[in-house]
Amino acid sequence: MIKNNQELVAAAIFAAENCKTLYVLGCFGAPMNPANKKRYSANYPFNAKETRSAKIHAASSDTFGFDCVCFIKGLLWDWAGDANHTYGGANYQSNGVPDINSSSMINACKESSTDFSVIVPGEVVWIPGHIGIYIGDGKAVECTYRWNDGVQITAVHNMGKIAGLNGRVWTKHGKLPWISYVKEAPKEEASKEEIPAETELDKAVTVLALEVINGRFGNGQERKEKLYKTVQDRVNQLCKEGVS
Repeated sequence: MIKNNQELVAAAIFAAENCKTLYVLGCFGAPMNPANKKRYSANYPFNAKETRSAKIHAASSDTFGFDCVCFIKGLLWDWAGDANHTYGGANYQSNGVPDINSSSMINACKESSTDFSVIVPGEVVWIPGHIGIYIGDGKAVECTYRWNDGVQITAVHNMGKIAGLNGRVWTKHGKLPWISYVKEAPKEEASKEEIPAETELDKAVTVLALEVINGRFGNGQERKEKLYKTVQDRVNQLCKEGVS
């Protein structure tokens, strides 16, 4: 079960990068085995068109069918890329997610907006009649019969074009009501945590090094002797004071 936006993004990317998919209207992840080919090539006029029907029948049995909103519903219904399951692992209307179209889905979203400067990964992106998932870095995963004809990673042109990626301008975006949205730690903060804090010994050595650079202890053998004597005298003093 997908519980948050990060898990949704990971599942969408996995499907786009690792699974064979084909745009099939009304399909939420069924593998294109003989029984499903017969069913889905005749259930909608779009699928029954000669060119689309031919693609459905030509697909391998490990190819999964989706349309745009059914891709999102399929993931939320626990689709797992299982070619031995009738719907690839998805369970119809599970996890409290209803069977709705793309317009109803964007209307059900929390904090929907046309301002793409505030979008976060895991939100849906929408235009009339079509919907996808924003995955970050100006990219979306969408299922469309355009371009690669299936689930694919595309550029969100509202945020700029990306070399090598097809893309489109979306109308609005919003947070799905069936998952939670968690924030990632800022990259700057994460990098700071990886840098060890300067110890008191480091600071003392730095002060001593600066005094050497400023010529306090002379040069050559004289410097070595003065440095040793300075440190040793301090050691002796601390030992007398009982400091350990």
